[in-house]
Amino acid sequence: MAAKVTKRQQAVLDCIEDCIREKGYGPTVREVCHALGLSSPSTVHVHLKALEEKGIRPMAQPEIDVQEVPESAKDETKLKFVATVERRPDIELPEIDGMEIEVAKAEITDEDINNRLEALRQRFGTLVSVDRPAAKGDYANIDLTAEIDGEVVDSQEGVSYELGSETMLDGLDEALEGLSAGEETTFEGTLEAGEHEGEKAQIKVKVNSVKAEELPELDDDFASEASEFDTLDELKEDIKKAASQDAEGRQATAARDAFIAKLEEGLEIPVPKGVKAEMVEQQLKGVTADPANATKEQKAEAEETVEKELRDQMVLDVLAETMDVKVSQGEVFNFLASIAQQYGMDPNNFIQAIIKNGQLGSAVQEVGRSKGLLAGMRAVTFKSEGETLDLSAFLGEAAEDEEAESVEAASAAAAVADELASEE
Repeated sequence: MAAKVTKRQQAVLDCIEDCIREKGYGPTVREVCHALGLSSPSTVHVHLKALEEKGIRPMAQPEIDVQEVPESAKDETKLKFVATVERRPDIELPEIDGMEIEVAKAEITDEDINNRLEALRQRFGTLVSVDRPAAKGDYANIDLTAEIDGEVVDSQEGVSYELGSETMLDGLDEALEGLSAGEETTFEGTLEAGEHEGEKAQIKVKVNSVKAEELPELDDDFASEASEFDTLDELKEDIKKAASQDAEGRQATAARDAFIAKLEEGLEIPVPKGVKAEMVEQQLKGVTADPANATKEQKAEAEETVEKELRDQMVLDVLAETMDVKVSQGEVFNFLASIAQQYGMDPNNFIQAIIKNGQLGSAVQEVGRSKGLLAGMRAVTFKSEGETLDLSAFLGEAAEDEEAESVEAASAAAAVADELASEE
């Protein structure tokens, strides 16, 4: 059954919608108050709170069914429509206060340190020509020619390829292994780009040269060349410290995942079907050009991924509400600016594009979820092998938002105003 919305509550919703349409982001409580001619911001808080209590938390854009339309300006018939929207299900989270969560110990091994040393050696490695058949890990300079029904449809010359990387055509690694410089072979492969993408072709590959990677010796000379340290022991100690920090980061990530899993433990969280279907389609577009032709395995994997993502999002939304999280415009813009920097984009242009495309609301939600997650994790105790974990380096300190207004306090102060508004 649809919840009844008073005229004043509808006016609040309309004001918010108009502001988002014009500016790309929602109004402040004071702006709503001014637009509606209300004497106190607390009245707005009451109506917002009432809308929340009625379960009006849409998960997607509404579907509009227009039932009656006035034929002219003089027609007294009122526009009548029904809006149907998938709403977030009711979710009751467990009590956070006093919650304890066990997390695996952050450990580093000699293998971790050796792997980092090996990666550093590879950065300073050099390629040298070898007079032998190509093997996995070698770099071959090759010419490629693709034919379909005896006609050349594609060709490339002087391509450098690492055997075993599997970054080009299926079957190329097998074809190259064992070939020396000057030798060639032909194999059947599927073209992965161009006009004949997806078609089978006869691929002729010729090896021009074979090079092997030559790595420097692990000694003091290497340490001084590859780092700021004079000795290999000093370099190893620094690598150990970095590996330890990474292990602590992985532990913090494990703590986050364990916390979310604890919140969802024993809960039945239905996933809105329409939202799920749309997200699954978007997920499949990243896997195949035509989602309709996706395999059963691809569809099943996409559905599983989307269902988990939706459940996590809904739980984090409820958590943010429980923790009374407030999101400022500055926090949203800083969040978007950080994303822009990650992709090498101009922050201002990126933010304007987000606003223009109507995606600012999603950014607000993401910031709210992040703040709620951090606040929730600060409120619980994480332990590892009986010892309390200090995750403050990852969780930070709780920040006071001086501009945030308390909904609870406003509700108590404006009870009378709410009653008057409901009578309109």
